[in-house]
Amino acid sequence: MSLLLIGTFAVGLCIGLPIAVAIFLSSLVVMLALGLPFTLLAHQMLTAVDSYTLIAIPGFMLCGTLMERSGLVERLVDLSTCLVGWMCGGLSYVALTATVIFAGISGSGTADTAAVGSIMIPALQKDKYESGYAAAVVASGGSIGIIIPPSIPMIIYGVTTNTSIPALFAGGYLPGVLLALALAPYMYYVARRKGYGTVTKFSRSRLGTSVRRAFWALLVPVVIVGGIVGGVVTPTEAAIIGVMYIFVIGLFVYRSLALQDVLASFIEAAVLTGVIMFLLATSSLFGWIMAREDIPNVMVNAILSVTSDKFVILLGLNVLLLALGSIMDTIAILVILTPLLMPVAVQLGIDPVHFGIMVVFNLSVGLLTPPVGYALFVASSIAKTSVGQVTRAILPLLAIKILVLLVVTYIPFITMFLPNLLRVTR
Repeated sequence: MSLLLIGTFAVGLCIGLPIAVAIFLSSLVVMLALGLPFTLLAHQMLTAVDSYTLIAIPGFMLCGTLMERSGLVERLVDLSTCLVGWMCGGLSYVALTATVIFAGISGSGTADTAAVGSIMIPALQKDKYESGYAAAVVASGGSIGIIIPPSIPMIIYGVTTNTSIPALFAGGYLPGVLLALALAPYMYYVARRKGYGTVTKFSRSRLGTSVRRAFWALLVPVVIVGGIVGGVVTPTEAAIIGVMYIFVIGLFVYRSLALQDVLASFIEAAVLTGVIMFLLATSSLFGWIMAREDIPNVMVNAILSVTSDKFVILLGLNVLLLALGSIMDTIAILVILTPLLMPVAVQLGIDPVHFGIMVVFNLSVGLLTPPVGYALFVASSIAKTSVGQVTRAILPLLAIKILVLLVVTYIPFITMFLPNLLRVTR
């Protein structure tokens, strides 16, 4: 039955079915073969999405769409320009800084890439940056969006493995910032080699003006993440508070948000949430069947029978996650694979928070690799250039990202410092 499940899923992918449909059909085939009732299928799918915590997903989606339509992203980009635009290759730093700031709001790497990319990629192209490189810079920065909290994949991981979401959020900050800092030197090298200049001179007065213009927008991640990590509100409550906060400042403070924009934001967030929830439901069904066939225990025994060396096993898990991240959706991997791999992590004595950040970091790399690299496709679409051209430009950035991943994997202190310092409940 395990072979039938995995084989049917592989066939579905090979003939071009959407991942969620391939997962559902493979699960359906196995349930029919086992003679299980359809009511059980419906029950498993409904149970998977019947969670109070998951209400945070449409909330964070709506935060991102409202931010984009209310013009707050432009204010953040302007602030980033004042902060780093005066450096060599300043616009690439602006794109990276803006994606990092926006990452603290949207919870989605794809939304991060789309929101900042719609502004920064045309600006980079206008400043004579090659289109492929411009898209690569924005996509690599946007992929950080699922590492820096709030993060939708972290919420799904927390719900799936019963791990503290506030602890995961606290653990994601330093790895995300470390990754951004690691990407910056390469951008400087490219700027010097290609002759990309600055876009502005440093001005304290202009910086002060930009800070005042973006002040209320900068408080959004503070309100959302600060409330969660501080234990004041749950992720779901924080998402709703974030929506209300953005709505108020967009409509009444900045007066840049029209009622038709609010309606359009709700529709866009609803569509994105529907896609995520359907994928979550089908993946949970797939995972339930795998658990029923005792695949997790088989995998644990198989891995530990080969080697008990923690270093080697962690390296193997990273290779596995990187490979699957390039061909499978992030949510499907989180729901199907983490219950299988968690027992291995427990056997090795790995903290669930550290393991969760490692998994999410791996999946952020998958956002940049075809054929399922959503951030890559979004950036290439905005830049109006081929995916191949963007892929060639992004390879050095991918190499840097994988090096940082290994550092985060083998130095748990980077992940666990803030959760331990803040004594976040685990």
